[in-house]
Amino acid sequence: MSSVQPIAIHRLAKAEINVNKLQKRLLRETGKAIADYKMIDDGDKVMVCVSGGKDSYALLDLLLTLKQRAPISFDIVAVNLDQKQPGFPEEVLPNYLTGLGVPFHIEEQDTYSIVKRLIPEGKTTCSLCSRLRRGILYRVASELGATKIALGHHRDDILATFFLNLFYAARLKAMPPKLVSDNGQHTVIRPLAYVTEADLIKYASAKQFPIIPCNLCGSQENLKRREVGEMLRAWERQHPQRVWNTFKALASVVPSHLMDQTLFDFVNLQPNGAQNPEGDLAFDPDPMPVLSSITQFDD
Repeated sequence: MSSVQPIAIHRLAKAEINVNKLQKRLLRETGKAIADYKMIDDGDKVMVCVSGGKDSYALLDLLLTLKQRAPISFDIVAVNLDQKQPGFPEEVLPNYLTGLGVPFHIEEQDTYSIVKRLIPEGKTTCSLCSRLRRGILYRVASELGATKIALGHHRDDILATFFLNLFYAARLKAMPPKLVSDNGQHTVIRPLAYVTEADLIKYASAKQFPIIPCNLCGSQENLKRREVGEMLRAWERQHPQRVWNTFKALASVVPSHLMDQTLFDFVNLQPNGAQNPEGDLAFDPDPMPVLSSITQFDD
């Protein structure tokens, strides 16, 4: 045996260990988000929206594993919306999902033509495309009897949405891990809420998911979202604790020290002689925590 072979075997073994560690971390973070926000209940039928991108592939993969290990029983059905984009490889997802043995449904709706007809050339299509997708997926969820709709948005998506709203819409708003759909009929969940995009990129590469690019809007990504994403990546490189602190702040809101009169009654605020833990003490500097992973997300 040549000396090259043992080196190659060692590298393969090390790579496998690293993938196993990554999968354990992703399962832990996904499981924690599900538990923290009670995303999945016993007897649920979870419709996992699979677009062909890395995030939705990882979401399905992790939920299938958690389904085997969870103390509750729930079903999974994978759903893809074939939007009739030119060159869309229609066979990729059915072949992949059949190989997994997971129940799936492919919904064919030509939203591509609608978007191209209504949106001027060069303008971003994401908003209209998203609205059309939502309406179709809500209908499909009802037809399939799904009790939860699972989307593949991750931590970085949530933070990017927060900063987009902060910078360009003057409001404190992000993507919640769990919400009721705008038609009031469905519960939408984001089990990857605690997972970083960097980890999902590594996981998709390790698992060799058959990624399908979005020909409709993938090449014309919203400029503002791209700028915010670049800002977050720069922070991640230089000050990673800043990203985690910002993320944790979304779950640690003090309405009495903001300015929204619908969340706190400033108008009728009066002293009552009792000690107030949210008074001036709230301005005293606290030692800044160093949050490098979601395992430190607990209070």
